[in-house]
Amino acid sequence: MTFESLGLSPELLRAVADQGYTEPSPIQAQAIPVILAGQDVQAAAQTGTGKTAGFTLPILQRLQPLANTSVSPAKHPIRCLVLTPTRELAAQVEASVKTYSKYIPLRSTVIYGGVNMDPQIKALQGGVEIVVATPGRLLDHVQQRTINLSQVEILVLDEADRMLDMGFIPDIRRIVALLPARRQNLLFSATFSDDIKKLSGGLLTTPVTIEVARRNATADLVRQVVYHAHKDRKRELLTHLIRTLPIEQAIVFMRTKHGANRLCSQLVRDGINAEAIHSDKTQAHRTQSLTDFKGGQVKILVATDIAARGLDVDQMPYVVNYELPHVPEDYVHRIGRTGRAGSPGNAISLVCDEESRELAEIEKLIKTKIELVAIEGFDQPGLSEGGAREARGPRSGEGTTSHRERPVHRERPAREERSARSEAPHNSAPRTTEAELPRAAANEKPVRRTQDDSTRPSASQSHFSRPPIASLGKKPREVPALLGGFPKKPA
Repeated sequence: MTFESLGLSPELLRAVADQGYTEPSPIQAQAIPVILAGQDVQAAAQTGTGKTAGFTLPILQRLQPLANTSVSPAKHPIRCLVLTPTRELAAQVEASVKTYSKYIPLRSTVIYGGVNMDPQIKALQGGVEIVVATPGRLLDHVQQRTINLSQVEILVLDEADRMLDMGFIPDIRRIVALLPARRQNLLFSATFSDDIKKLSGGLLTTPVTIEVARRNATADLVRQVVYHAHKDRKRELLTHLIRTLPIEQAIVFMRTKHGANRLCSQLVRDGINAEAIHSDKTQAHRTQSLTDFKGGQVKILVATDIAARGLDVDQMPYVVNYELPHVPEDYVHRIGRTGRAGSPGNAISLVCDEESRELAEIEKLIKTKIELVAIEGFDQPGLSEGGAREARGPRSGEGTTSHRERPVHRERPAREERSARSEAPHNSAPRTTEAELPRAAANEKPVRRTQDDSTRPSASQSHFSRPPIASLGKKPREVPALLGGFPKKPA
């Protein structure tokens, strides 16, 4: 199949050819014809599969017939609105729009927080057909009456699963209420959970479902490895792996902003060029750090989950989970940063005994048992047992290890030994038992939660005693009842 066979206009085909693409990816081949036909779409695809171009190209085609070169802002109403959960992803999507619309007289702009609103207001006043925005900043413009959404024809929710996790659904409800009832709706997500299906049920009208990879699948080209380590020696192990594998570049994931800052400082003291990226950093700092990382000036980018969404780095060889995420689906998002566009990748997870439950949940989600190895001197007593043999090294051409690795076996906590715990949102702080309250009051400072990042303290950072695994359980997450409140489109 070729892009020509999808029915794209000569202007779009020329822009695609300028980027060096000749064949559409699976998500593009399936989504483009459906979107061109004007149907609603709910699509699930792994990151790095060309998902953004999968909706950008057909949207430009649908808006092209009315494109004009008039200088009057009134001739350029907002006809397409793309909502994304993070600033970086918004910038990436808008860059894709500009790339493919270079031969089409359509205007676009990006709107997100953390920067001055005045340039955004000026761009809106000049007239744009396509707006890519984060929900919070878009509502700021709505409140100040600097944006008019009454003529939107196409609504796109990108990374919808992350917007749900971040609690953006009330904001999305408010935005949807401002849009015309008759419009085309496109929902894209890296994973396709039951929660997303409920969300799309309240928003889309008879959508076409597209799923190019099995549910919650991880990229086939990504080799996944777990290294056992004591929680107090993870930083030493990470430095050891960076120097011996060798790891030329990597994104290292942390649970919290404080943890990202601390690890970054430790790596710099170890002589490793590292930068931290999270929501407490200014947008200028985040943009510069990403530019330096893409240019090779920065070797290690230490990031939280939210800040890393939308990072588009070609041929990223390594992703490191310094701490496993509390929500298993986030693991799929994290390792989706590597193994992109047909290039092989490696996903390394540094796991201590306290994270055995999270590891078991991840393996259950992805239906894969991750290769488990230990390095002598770093593995945690009690985690491993039994015979030693050489574990296979990294992919060909990506360096070899100078240390001995041995496979280890672990016992997963039996499901029947877990008791139910009270349900809480995944981005809330860990619960403190009654016995721990005096200690918590004496040692812990309150953590302020922002809508742009996770502040859950990690096991290694918390002063709380970790409750026994047998006392923990997990109830399935539920979609808030307010999802049923989306305005219905006429049949």
